[in-house]
Amino acid sequence: MEIALCRWGFLFLLCLGLSFSVGFSVEGLHGNSRVRGVNLGGWLVIEGWIKPTLFDDIPNSDMLDGTEVQLKSVIGNKYVSADNGGGGAVAVDRDIPLAWETFRLWRVSESIFQFRTSGGQFLTCAGDGDNVTAAAELPSDTETFYLERNNNQIHIKLKTGMYLQASNANQLTADYPGQPGWDDNAATFELIIVSNNLHGDYQFANGYGRDKAEEVYKKHRNNFITVEDFNFLYKHGINTVRIPVGWWIAYDPNPPPPFIGGSLQALDNAFSWAQEYNIKCIIDLHAAPGSQNGMEHSSSRDGTTGWPTSSDHISQTLNAIDFLASRYAQHPSLLGIELLNEPSAALVPLDTLTSYYKQGYTIVRKYSSTAYVIFCQRIGNADPLELYQANLGDANTVIDLHYYNLFDTFFANMSSIDNIQYIYKSRGTQLQSLNGANGPLVFIGEWVNEWNVNGSQTDYQDFGRAQLEVYDAASFGWAYWTLKNERKHWDFEWNIRNNYLQLQLGCSSCRRSWSYAMFLGLAFGFYYGG
Repeated sequence: MEIALCRWGFLFLLCLGLSFSVGFSVEGLHGNSRVRGVNLGGWLVIEGWIKPTLFDDIPNSDMLDGTEVQLKSVIGNKYVSADNGGGGAVAVDRDIPLAWETFRLWRVSESIFQFRTSGGQFLTCAGDGDNVTAAAELPSDTETFYLERNNNQIHIKLKTGMYLQASNANQLTADYPGQPGWDDNAATFELIIVSNNLHGDYQFANGYGRDKAEEVYKKHRNNFITVEDFNFLYKHGINTVRIPVGWWIAYDPNPPPPFIGGSLQALDNAFSWAQEYNIKCIIDLHAAPGSQNGMEHSSSRDGTTGWPTSSDHISQTLNAIDFLASRYAQHPSLLGIELLNEPSAALVPLDTLTSYYKQGYTIVRKYSSTAYVIFCQRIGNADPLELYQANLGDANTVIDLHYYNLFDTFFANMSSIDNIQYIYKSRGTQLQSLNGANGPLVFIGEWVNEWNVNGSQTDYQDFGRAQLEVYDAASFGWAYWTLKNERKHWDFEWNIRNNYLQLQLGCSSCRRSWSYAMFLGLAFGFYYGG
């Protein structure tokens, strides 16, 4: 009798586990399945860290837009400083460089630049003989300087040809007599590169100039992702691609400078290839005008975030969503449209974001009643439940969470076991909670088989297996970041070919969500434990 009861208990738990595992499905995907996807990152939105060689031939490539620099007088060993971070005088009087002595470059050409202060103003000089100040809110001719460079030394001059110098009164003035040499003189400054971290579409296009940028971008666009990649994804069980695009795609083939046209035709190609291989597409607006997070993948010019403070930027973004929805809503390969990638929690107010999301939802619904509308969680210190509580839309809505065991000191000293336990306990618990919430489906739109552990192949396999098992329980599904990357562990194709990701992605009957695995474990324990 006890054995019979145990077996009935086993069967009950097993059925319960199965029902929990297959309880969610995504409309438009075959076989009542969920998204098993891969991001096509670094293709139609450029990220230099994914393919650094894209920037190899830019002259003065260490002086791209957004590069942080400091200027030190070689004769006085003092740093140029915008007092109070900008808004007033500029001096050459600081012994130690901090924020006031650090400027962000706006590049006009390989030898012509504007200098932005930490407060957001620009260095300006009205003409020969005048002092340089930092009071201009926007750059024009008087904020534009011509540089002569000799390794780590520079001369700075006005359009008139007059050179700036560090005066005897520790001011920066446009009155150096004659042509300076590269000896110790008042017109020679040491150029110190503090950071050169931004390598996005803005830096790419503005660094090369339009003609060369078009040539390099066309070659990249036509070779980085091809129809053969869709064949590879199909063979390995991937049913969806998430495709990052920039707002300027709505103006293709002639987007506003410095952006380069051609991404719209590539996106059309991706939809055709996807249809050929029965793969669905999510269009992800990765870069908004003004930047929603200050990062290179959002096409920020200098690391600042201007999107949330400009009604024009938000209106322009909604226009891009309207363009994309109207063009692709009836395409059989469209699964959904993601309205904005990774808005910053620190810089994008929640009410601004939810207002935009609601307007974006309405725009998509104007063209489609079934396409999923995807809302990305704010990155940083933000609770995904804030979007569940915002009533963003009535049907086919999705919240996108990005799960990385990186980018936070919390993960810095974790062992391989610690990382894997965190996936099962913390991430698994959160997914179960959100799956049970009344509202949008849950999508792990970005994750990667990389961490801060110097692990063996077996360690990576265990880490990848844990993530696949847990994220497979997400009610909408998941998408790996990214298909191709010169950093091999970020490269989905490399992971598959080298057996670092081992789950049988192509066999839906073989998949077990983390929840199902937990139930199965309980069931067997109950059965054999008597």
